[in-house]
Amino acid sequence: MSEEVRMKAIVQDEYGEAVDVLRLEEIDIPRIGDEEVLIRVQAAGVERGAWHLMAGVPYLVRLAGFGLRAPKNRVRGLDASGIVEKVGGRVTRLRPGDEVFGIAESSFAEYARAKEEKILRKPANLSFEQAAVLPISGITALQAVRSHGKVKPGESVLVIGASGGVGTFAVQIAKAEGAEVTGVCSAAKADLVRGIGADHVIDYQSEDFVEGGPRFDVVLDIAGNASLARLRRAMTPNGRLVIIGGEEGGRWLGGNDRQLRAMMISPFVSQKLGAFVSPEKREDLQTLLDLVEAGKVTPVIDRSFSLAETASAIDHMQNGSVRGKVVITVG
Repeated sequence: MSEEVRMKAIVQDEYGEAVDVLRLEEIDIPRIGDEEVLIRVQAAGVERGAWHLMAGVPYLVRLAGFGLRAPKNRVRGLDASGIVEKVGGRVTRLRPGDEVFGIAESSFAEYARAKEEKILRKPANLSFEQAAVLPISGITALQAVRSHGKVKPGESVLVIGASGGVGTFAVQIAKAEGAEVTGVCSAAKADLVRGIGADHVIDYQSEDFVEGGPRFDVVLDIAGNASLARLRRAMTPNGRLVIIGGEEGGRWLGGNDRQLRAMMISPFVSQKLGAFVSPEKREDLQTLLDLVEAGKVTPVIDRSFSLAETASAIDHMQNGSVRGKVVITVG
């Protein structure tokens, strides 16, 4: 394959909404380093971070180094599955032709580069679409349940946003840890949440998970908007709260203001209140794969879109009706 070969990719040159800023273009295939692989993308997962980087909000995203006035990287996408096309000189685990999945750079394209350490071989019992939606949301859920929630067998766990991308993984992982899980979602998605293992389901449109209900050992708030005071009332006196995102709070901080307040309050109360930014760890990806192969976790896919329909895929993810994950089929 020569360096002049080009590929189709979804690109953007300014911040904004998907329909306004995303377009399908031909660009150069990325060059790989010695410890990287080039993947011929078969499918790419759509996660909420892709929207934040596309829209440039909250503005903290821009200040974090992704570009003040325009995105530095023209192509979105991190989750990917596909076939190894080429390997760098220091790559030892993978070779051309291997079916793989993991965390890549700019996966909304026909080809993407990735560090070898962030890629695993795809098992035969996972489709490319299923494998593509596993990495970012699955790792986030795993770290929320195990590393930060420290869920133990027999504990009660409340998952707010149980029907979404991270939530469907969190419910299954908490059940795999032996917890009694209550999922919060709309009535229309209750059967889905029960189907992936939740012991109880609360319809947030007609029920209050605080008033008159049980108190939970662990509360996982995934992109919720409840105040810290309300969340604390849903917890046992020594309960643990893990805030995983948030979609309100203004264009500067977004939902991060709740996270900052939680970490400030936590040292002064008996409950543990926390939040985190999920690091991309290969060992966590391997743990997820082990759970999938053991039949304890199954990726939930709402709908697939073609590469040319990426703007529609992101809009669909944002409209609140999604059950599980949205995937872009490329190959």
